[in-house]
Amino acid sequence: MQLVSLLEKMKMEHLGAQLDALCEQASKKDQGYREFLTDALAAEWRGRHLKGVEARLRQARFPWIKTLEQFDVSFQPSLDRKVLRELSGLAFVERAENVVLLGPPGVGKTHLAIALGVKAVEAGHRVLFLTLETLLGRLTRAAGENRLERTLRQLVYPKVLIIDEMGYLPMNRQEASFFFRLLTRRYERASLILTSNKSYGDWGEIFNDQVLASAILDRLLHHATTINIKGESYRLKEKRKAGLLGRSQPGKKEGGGQEELDKLLQAGLSETAEKGTS
Repeated sequence: MQLVSLLEKMKMEHLGAQLDALCEQASKKDQGYREFLTDALAAEWRGRHLKGVEARLRQARFPWIKTLEQFDVSFQPSLDRKVLRELSGLAFVERAENVVLLGPPGVGKTHLAIALGVKAVEAGHRVLFLTLETLLGRLTRAAGENRLERTLRQLVYPKVLIIDEMGYLPMNRQEASFFFRLLTRRYERASLILTSNKSYGDWGEIFNDQVLASAILDRLLHHATTINIKGESYRLKEKRKAGLLGRSQPGKKEGGGQEELDKLLQAGLSETAEKGTS
């Protein structure tokens, strides 16, 4: 009873739950005191680590959980596997550097962004996932309620901030200003992972201001890795498998896939595309 009380006082709940099993295992293996203590403390650490990961995953607000192991690199041959391996080591997080994922809808940008975020969570970092629309909505409401500065400070706190779907909708001048202020606050202090369907040359259209777009890119790319994914949409791949899209005909010119994509968009099938991996 005294041991249970001590474990409770020391808040070693995970060890307490496994203590009987560990003692039985130690007896069977004829473990020494040091070896048993090592196993006992390891059991407590594993429990705490798992609990921490679960809590940080909830706080990250990922729309779903994806891992790098689940990403089909062979389907996107334009990706540099060496760069992905380097990013998975999270050195960019320790150096407060950014990652920008560019490419058309459906090529896996959001998947990779979330997967890197999950890696960061497992390593003990605080992560937050937001679509650009959600981010701008939060900042706009905060400004209207005279709490913009507090909200900006809160958004600087996560070690990794993921902003998804940059470029689908243009920003007004106020929203662009909010984004610039957030980027400036996080500059060289914490990492940003950003996904966009627009090339850098088109960012003036996103911010409706070429000068501001240049200032944003200057800070964003000063310490950053850019991954430009050029490939077919995973969702179109699955639809082809299901027979919803015709296969390319012999002698058909390059670009036929774009015609199929246009038909798909017109049919309204792409509504799910914006909600899935982009």
